[in-house]
Amino acid sequence: MATTTRVATRQGAAGRVALRWFRELTLVPVIVLLMIGGAIVNPVFFTTSNLIDVATGGAALGLVVVAESLILLTGKFDISLQGTFGLAPLLGAWLIAPKASEGLGTEWSPWIGLLIVLLVGLVVGTFNGVLVIKANFNAFIFTLAMSILLTGLQLGWLGGKTVYHLPQVYIYLGSDSWFGIPAAVWVTTLVFVVAELFLRYHRVGRAMYAIGGNLEAARAAGIRVDSIRIGVFMVASVLAAVAGLMQAGRVTAVTAGQGSNLIFGVFAAAVIGGVSLDGGRGRMVGALTGVILLALVTNILTLSNISSTWIDAVDGAIILLALGVARLIGTERT
Repeated sequence: MATTTRVATRQGAAGRVALRWFRELTLVPVIVLLMIGGAIVNPVFFTTSNLIDVATGGAALGLVVVAESLILLTGKFDISLQGTFGLAPLLGAWLIAPKASEGLGTEWSPWIGLLIVLLVGLVVGTFNGVLVIKANFNAFIFTLAMSILLTGLQLGWLGGKTVYHLPQVYIYLGSDSWFGIPAAVWVTTLVFVVAELFLRYHRVGRAMYAIGGNLEAARAAGIRVDSIRIGVFMVASVLAAVAGLMQAGRVTAVTAGQGSNLIFGVFAAAVIGGVSLDGGRGRMVGALTGVILLALVTNILTLSNISSTWIDAVDGAIILLALGVARLIGTERT
């Protein structure tokens, strides 16, 4: 009897592992089909330069997807990441650029500008985390209001203009390459790998799943729920600020509209990648496939000469489809 029970337990565990990998790799066949479709749409699709463009286009998005996924795993979310994505690099650029380039004219060291970018991310993340977790503000309403505030500050500072002629040090992450591949792609890939290993093997990473899966059970187990959640908000906001820096480097400027509608693509990538909106479920491997899929869709639409205004509509349709699929295979609760 005991042997039979152990065998059944092992089989059940193996089945759960297989199902988890199935959920995380569901998008792989879709990605393959998209790549075949891209080659049919335009022969340029499979050129090295275009594939590098696809990877570069998804790098900044990918970093914010990691950030949002970490928060989602703990049962919360942060809409204001797109505001941090725009405001943090803007403030740093504004203080280091000359007046002729729409800066303040102080022309501080670019290293101070980089520090300011990280500081803005840290301050916003800490503020969000403390108010949402400790003061128990509704995460949706609070981070939506914060996003509107940050975007308003961004537009108010620039007045619709663009800060340009930025120092090379400041735009390095988004403009330089290592071994022929953009630095932003290397950094985003590294962050995905580190995040996956952290969640899988570190006790805090495992605790994040426990918190998102059953908050009260996590508290009863002695997990420092509030500290971990606030820490995740802080890390996520800093990642969003760095992603904004990548985007600024990619276009060698900071525009008034940087980050606009970014959050739609972020949630689309996370959800279709298998990260649960209920918390406690999802892997970075799945989130990465979501980023790749969205980057491919954007690239194929561009190669097809379809207006970029349709991209948000496509992202919305993808989210709806992903939610339907998730409900069918039982990854989302009612």
